Amino acid sequence: MLIVVWILNAVALLAVAFVLPGITVASFWSAMGAALVLGLLNALVKPILIILTLPITIVTMGLFLLVLNALMFWWAGSMLKGFSVDGFWWAVAGAVLYSLIASLFSMLIFQQ
Repeated sequence: MLIVVWILNAVALLAVAFVLPGITVASFWSAMGAALVLGLLNALVKPILIILTLPITIVTMGLFLLVLNALMFWWAGSMLKGFSVDGFWWAVAGAVLYSLIASLFSMLIFQQ
């Protein structure tokens, strides 16, 4: 089950790179690595950042979480060679599109 989600996230990342010119993925294996890094960042680092930025998240009524998603996406792009994000606004667009596509894939595959 976990491997299927990982592959679906890699395919979603490839779709994002296909649609947005500011995001590049070199190969399917680069997408697999980027999906793994994004998953680890979102599981380990993002909860800490959410707690640290809770006051600004409350003031912005949750919109700052979009910035956190973009920062995680941008950070993953800076850590890997086969995956790159050209700037913050590309990271915002990529993070939003990536989450929408990955959610759609999960809904279609794991529908019960």
